[in-house]
Amino acid sequence: MKKEIKIFVLAVMACALTGLLTACIGGEDVGIEEPDNAMVFNCVKPAYLVTGDKVALISPSYFTPDESVQKAANVLRSWGLVPVIGPNVGKQLDGRYAGTVAERVSDIRWVLNDPEIKAVICNRGGYGTIQLIDQLSLNEWGAHPKWFVGFSDISTLHGLLTRSGVMSVHGTMSSFLAKGGTDETSTLMRDVLMGNVPRYEVPAHPQNIIGQATGMLVGGNICTFAPNIGSQADATLGSNLILFVEEVGESMHNIDRQMQILKMNGVLNRCKGVILGEFTDCGKEFTYESVEAMLRPMLAEYHIPVLCGFPAGHGDVNLPLVMGSQVTIDVREDGATLSFNIDGEQQEVRTADITAPETSLNARMAMAGKIEEIEEE
Repeated sequence: MKKEIKIFVLAVMACALTGLLTACIGGEDVGIEEPDNAMVFNCVKPAYLVTGDKVALISPSYFTPDESVQKAANVLRSWGLVPVIGPNVGKQLDGRYAGTVAERVSDIRWVLNDPEIKAVICNRGGYGTIQLIDQLSLNEWGAHPKWFVGFSDISTLHGLLTRSGVMSVHGTMSSFLAKGGTDETSTLMRDVLMGNVPRYEVPAHPQNIIGQATGMLVGGNICTFAPNIGSQADATLGSNLILFVEEVGESMHNIDRQMQILKMNGVLNRCKGVILGEFTDCGKEFTYESVEAMLRPMLAEYHIPVLCGFPAGHGDVNLPLVMGSQVTIDVREDGATLSFNIDGEQQEVRTADITAPETSLNARMAMAGKIEEIEEE
């Protein structure tokens, strides 16, 4: 009994001494501690494409008409690449899905296991990738690194690839390439895949928060990736994040809801900086002048730089971003820069100088899966 009491007393003294040392060295908790649930993700960069490489076209979400797929394939040929179309592309289920879950997974597994396929461009977004999260292991995603390209609902696949340790490209898809592929949204995506990496110069924005930060780029369409928290597609579990957010056709209150979910799950604590992309055709049910104005007070609590107005998402300009890569943002009074800390030939891109063919509201909403089909312009 005396021995047990002695051990207890020693344990209490040790705890007290630990607290005293903490107070002497650093005082009480006066700063933001490194989150104890953060993971470290190190992503590899797939090999850049060269002339003659095979690029697969697949439909992980909604159905894409064959005409659009074929037009996109012709654009790839004009770039010197060899398009191959997924075996299940063209399937349609319940009026919207590009086939069953098993068929969509089969096409993904096909490209992951074919060593001759060097990149994958998704045909469109919409909805459905959340159904695929548990269908393939992270080991399958990461076994043979190759570029995956897409945005909107494809944000789920970006999360899976980051978790598996592979970089990917948040960029335009077949439904947009089918318009001709000569606009800068398309050609810059091509350039990234071929090793010509942009360094973006972005105009000043009234809701910017000044500062500089470096971290791993994660995120995408917020109503797609926020529900994936806690799953194996959750790349926001990483540490030292640069979070990218965009949205289309959503109410302000739903965007706020998704951001609150991120906040409550500690995601914003793990962010070194935030990039706010396009919030296309989003609601104005409040008196905020913009979505950025609504989000700024929340983000300001974290004393991190915020780069607003980056042209990526569902607008007429959708510039490519390398997800899972280390990036640096430098937000200043006179503007901002976004650079990717990966090898490749660097090119300066002034986002204010980029124009694109007009895309109708119906087309943007259809690509996001918000309406039934694209009406003719």
